[in-house]
Amino acid sequence: MHRIYDFIRRHPTGVDVFWAVLLLLTSAGWIIASTQADLEGAPQGPVAQAAAVPISLALSAVVAWRRRAPERMLLLAAGTGCVQLVVDVPQFFGDFAFLVIIFTVASRSVQWASRFALASAFAAPTIASVRWPSPKQDTTEAVFACLLLTAVFLLAWVLGDSMRTRRAYYDQLEERAARLEKEREAQAKVAVAAERARIARELHDVVAHNVSVMVVQADGAAYVLDAAPGQARQALETISGTGRQALAEMRRLLGVLRTGEPAKDGGEYVPQPGVEQLADLVDQVRGAGLTVSFKIQGTPRPLPSSVELTAYRIVQEALTNTRKHGGPDVGANVRLTYGDGELALLAEDDGRGSQRDLYEDGGTDGLGHGLIGMRERVGMVGGNLEAGPRPGGGFRISAVLPLKGAH
Repeated sequence: MHRIYDFIRRHPTGVDVFWAVLLLLTSAGWIIASTQADLEGAPQGPVAQAAAVPISLALSAVVAWRRRAPERMLLLAAGTGCVQLVVDVPQFFGDFAFLVIIFTVASRSVQWASRFALASAFAAPTIASVRWPSPKQDTTEAVFACLLLTAVFLLAWVLGDSMRTRRAYYDQLEERAARLEKEREAQAKVAVAAERARIARELHDVVAHNVSVMVVQADGAAYVLDAAPGQARQALETISGTGRQALAEMRRLLGVLRTGEPAKDGGEYVPQPGVEQLADLVDQVRGAGLTVSFKIQGTPRPLPSSVELTAYRIVQEALTNTRKHGGPDVGANVRLTYGDGELALLAEDDGRGSQRDLYEDGGTDGLGHGLIGMRERVGMVGGNLEAGPRPGGGFRISAVLPLKGAH
């Protein structure tokens, strides 16, 4: 049964042609029988009998091509019906095509054709009853038969219109599903891009800071290796500790990507750094030879994790830039201020500072990712960031991070 339905669905025109041929053969039999015997309701006279042949062909064509050209077939059926009235060919089997085309047109979305079919469904039975009254029926029976035939025509139109409504509903559901799928894909792409940007910021902050410290300590160790072995040993210990810290943060970052995967060697991923780790960060930078003043103003209190991580990364990036661009004998100042509804952060140095093209629009070579990452982080928590040369020399980074609504 399923194969038959599938064949019918894949070959609709072939199925219509089959029914059209069957209708034509039935009509042909009726015409032939009318020429050999005086049948009631058959065409009378050679003109009507001859006209019945093209009328049968036209109505069969209406059934065969109803899906390919429904509006044209509707007009053909209407014209054929008018010819049938004029040449006095009574109702016969071929008139079933009128029901078929009314149903077909009503199931389509062409408004004028559907209205024309509805009007025809009302008018055709009445016209046929008046044109070819049955001598065996009285007035009451004739009216009842006319109403019954009208109901059949209207039922064909209603069924077609119901199919059109259902098809439109299914099309709307499919369109909505396709639109939702596109929206989900767009949201997924945005989420992937945001996650890639977040990972890029984390990688930059972790690698840039820790590798910078390791390079400074390695240069210092090489310089004093022969003259002061103790200082060289201390520098190497700093390099080792910094490397372990970088590996721990890298492991934490990879742990975010590998959700649910346990840490190797039975260890746990380190938590994200926050303002409590700023003192350790400053001590690490001081150990690398940079003079840093660190102050906390206001009453420290628990902060949203996003604000804590943003504050830590801003200070980390600022101190890294100071080591890179500040020059010799540079000093830095870091101040953290707790307000009622915000956290203010100031990081500045008294060095020579970086050139303007290194912090505007990503740098002349497009590699100024540090300050870009800062602005992205601050923007994600709804804060403000100002970065640029400091009056009198040096570089200043000032950020205000709101505490309300941050998570």
